[in-house]
Amino acid sequence: MSDRPVPAALLPDPDDPLALAEYAPGGAVALTDAERWPTLDAAGAARLDGVARHPLAPAWVHRTGDRLSADGIARAQAPLPVDGWLAEHLATARKLPAYRRVAATLGDLPSWPTVTREDLLDDVSAFVPLDADLDRMIEGSSSGTTGRALQIPDDVEEVARSFHLLVKLLADQGVQWRPDPGRMALAYVVHQRQAFTYTSSISSFGQATMARLNLHPSQWPATGQRTGFLLAQQPQVITGNPTSLAELLHPDLVAGLRPLALFSGAMALSLGLRRDLERAYGCPVIDVYGLHETRPIAASADGGPFVILDRRVHVEVLDAAGGPVPPGQRGEIVVTAGENPLLPLVRYRTGDFGRLVDVAGRPALADLEGREATRFLALDGSLVPSVDLTQQLQAGGARGWAVRQGVDGSVTATVVGGDAAQIGAALGRLLGQPVTVAAVPTLLDLGEGKPRRYESAAPGT
Repeated sequence: MSDRPVPAALLPDPDDPLALAEYAPGGAVALTDAERWPTLDAAGAARLDGVARHPLAPAWVHRTGDRLSADGIARAQAPLPVDGWLAEHLATARKLPAYRRVAATLGDLPSWPTVTREDLLDDVSAFVPLDADLDRMIEGSSSGTTGRALQIPDDVEEVARSFHLLVKLLADQGVQWRPDPGRMALAYVVHQRQAFTYTSSISSFGQATMARLNLHPSQWPATGQRTGFLLAQQPQVITGNPTSLAELLHPDLVAGLRPLALFSGAMALSLGLRRDLERAYGCPVIDVYGLHETRPIAASADGGPFVILDRRVHVEVLDAAGGPVPPGQRGEIVVTAGENPLLPLVRYRTGDFGRLVDVAGRPALADLEGREATRFLALDGSLVPSVDLTQQLQAGGARGWAVRQGVDGSVTATVVGGDAAQIGAALGRLLGQPVTVAAVPTLLDLGEGKPRRYESAAPGT
């Protein structure tokens, strides 16, 4: 298959001061298709090519594959055994360079220190096993809304196994998700000014197609293009954050799409949006809580507490000093995660808060306080998702920030690191109005909580 030429009209505008080079279509090509999909047969290639070259398809920014061998496909389809996993996990972690000086003092889980995102930012390699199979490694970037991007070593088989977790979560709801040659298996949707987009083949799911799509109107210049493409592909399952899933409530999409389920993640899903999506599509809406660093942790299928998943994940709720809070009380969610063999984390502080409760005999997280799907009101009346601000803050070198919009629409930003003038100019262009930027020296100067915040009190946000 050859890559689809990018129409000149869809290339980044050289006069656009907010355009970022990393989102230029086809900006980096590192692998051949044979390396991306080692087992892809003629039928699978034809399905993939049909999506990539569809007349209503967007300009694909990236080209990526799961890189699974035939043996890897078989392994990825089966969940890892969980019996005795924690003891084995701690034995592996004791050998990590990060714990070399204190390994002799480490016993059962409570004796281990907690670690934070900053520890990984300082030296993520210290948390990678020395005997790890680096031939299976791909580099993932976790920026979220936290600021400075974290490069994470991902394992190709573990990434594929996470897809099959979604299949299992649907089966738990009585929905059988099987490959359908006539439909795209999975659409991962975002809604932001610039984003990586691509289409791919899921080798471990009958070589069904999937795509990462940016639903932002600027990416679909032709009238009806976005709706037409989605209706043509009829994705069986759609996943995204609340901002992007809300776009699915457009009447034309509601009238024509027939998803088996919707998955939400990355930000807090409001009960109102959940109910609207359930009414619109008559299918399960499953909210998954997790981080790139830890992988999926828990899920809520009904808007209630997030039930801890039956996989290699152990959850604690701790106080600021690292001690356990009394049962049922609120504290920081701390996760020991053993799904990714390239990053075996022990007692990782998520920066999120909640209460550990019991749901039908299973541990669950209630009153989860995580990342909010904040939007900002631009001067022209449009709503700008916080992820668009994140991109410009990161491009300006900020490591942490707080951005707040008042009732009157005025916007102020406090940043740690980076070029305050550049950031102010970029945010001002994005929102169509002046943005006041103040610089502070450390993340602690942003106040208690996570080193990033978005708040908007403007009407309609």
